Amino acid sequence: MWHFRLWDVQDVAVFLSVTLCVCHLTAAISISSSQRNLIRSVQEDVFFSVDVTCSGVPTIQWTFMSGAESCSIGTWQPGAFSNISAAYGSRVMACDNGSLGLSDLRLQDGGYYVVSVQDPAGNSRDVGFVLKVNEVLYEDLQYLSVTALALMVVAGLLMLTVWLLHKACRKIQASRRRRQMPEHDATELQPL
Repeated sequence: MWHFRLWDVQDVAVFLSVTLCVCHLTAAISISSSQRNLIRSVQEDVFFSVDVTCSGVPTIQWTFMSGAESCSIGTWQPGAFSNISAAYGSRVMACDNGSLGLSDLRLQDGGYYVVSVQDPAGNSRDVGFVLKVNEVLYEDLQYLSVTALALMVVAGLLMLTVWLLHKACRKIQASRRRRQMPEHDATELQPL
């Protein structure tokens, strides 16, 4: 009788230990985000919302990348230190959960943002965001000016209508007054 064994006890033990080690390493850092593609207009604010969980105190680093450049925005540890780049200093809000707020957007802020989280053991994980920054276009201003002109024309027509109705009302009142006045058909002429 043949005993066919697919796996030995030692093989199973090695497989389980490797699987547990891999699961432990991948579960060491978790970065969750609800929205990774963001669209904003010039001079608006944007908030890259993430929730970082990690064994130990993580080091969080945000980097900006576009076709023309790549630069570090800032690095910090929750509750410890914060090192924000001078180019972004006054516009950045760094949060302890790993989120990043960027105010007063410029057209050149559009691009790819990467958050890198490193735990004390040296393991790291990255998550990327895409930010599209729209500028206010002249077509929008043209639309607003045409709308304002149309509203002014409507207001002018309403004022003209009110003026004409007022004139008509005065004429009707004047004719009613004339009808109510007694008429004297017999006019006496007195000699001089």
